[in-house]
Amino acid sequence: MSEPTDLRTDLQYSEVEQELRGNVRALLAARAPQAATLARTESEQPVDTALWRALADELGVTGLAVPEKWGGAGAGWRETAVVLEELGRAAAPVPYLGSAVLATAALLAAEDTELLPLVASGEVVAALAVPFAAAPRSPFPSAVQLRSDGLLHGTVHLVADARTATTLLVPALDQDGTPGLYAVRDFTAAPVVSLDMTRPLADLTLAGAAGRRIASGEAAVAALDTALAIGAALLASEQLGVAEWALETTTAYVKQRHQFGRPVGSFQAVKHRLADLWVSVAQLRAVARSAAGAAAAGSPDLPVAAALAQAFASQVTVVAAEEAVQLHGGTGFTWEHPAHLYLKRAKSASIALGTADRHRAALAQLVDLTL
Repeated sequence: MSEPTDLRTDLQYSEVEQELRGNVRALLAARAPQAATLARTESEQPVDTALWRALADELGVTGLAVPEKWGGAGAGWRETAVVLEELGRAAAPVPYLGSAVLATAALLAAEDTELLPLVASGEVVAALAVPFAAAPRSPFPSAVQLRSDGLLHGTVHLVADARTATTLLVPALDQDGTPGLYAVRDFTAAPVVSLDMTRPLADLTLAGAAGRRIASGEAAVAALDTALAIGAALLASEQLGVAEWALETTTAYVKQRHQFGRPVGSFQAVKHRLADLWVSVAQLRAVARSAAGAAAAGSPDLPVAAALAQAFASQVTVVAAEEAVQLHGGTGFTWEHPAHLYLKRAKSASIALGTADRHRAALAQLVDLTL
């Protein structure tokens, strides 16, 4: 057995983080009300580019994890996680996870100072060209290859946030099988019908695309795995936001909804369900904060923290969203109520960046547990 992994960190929110939360929540309330998000899912433009620009220009949160010397805010992944909590709470249709987390983490790991300032400012929306279900510690992708013409050829399916991306970060194999990570602007993104209408997926086709190599060999492998690990760790914060919305909205609803002459929330069965959910959400908050702290500290325990976060977060978030639909009664099953947006976000996130069972298996390996 290896030495026990220590994931202890400060789980409390700092004053700066709380102030950041307030600013993000206020902007989302003003620019992304639920009625507008519901209407947008039925339109040809499910992603809110105006909201993205506001997040970038007014709050500067698209480059929180990027050092100031490279054009970012010089904060870190803990602050980024706070933003993700609020985006999850609002089911905001913006490419934050894809660009400000996954792509940014890959660029930071590769130390690509050419593209980082543009992504940090929000001027360039980047996407990591891997399937949304790709998990940390997966084999390096072979779907795209650098051929003898010096160009990239291949197709990558079900990529998140690619429809609004202007630049892709593409893992590809050279002719001799050497892994590489390339920045690519010439690509085709074909929309795919996805469960989560606030985070559209796309199939990417590269048919002789020119790419600038930003990492090669082991550096490319490390950059991709770091990005996926940080993405999995911080996805738990977005899932926390979804679960908190479900808990708070449902609790408020059962207090004012009356049946048989009394509030629905006064019935013992409803109380027990919400009490159990409150405990699970509180535990999820601790797990998500621990994972964000590990990412922020560059901890060697990040793989363990990410696996633990996703092994736990997916189930809790789905249950919270299901409870919101069910305890809202008939109204919770209508398209006019936003509960279905959160259920779809929860279900989609539960298979993103690795399913819970895959993360449990990875966690067992990482801490030398016998399955």
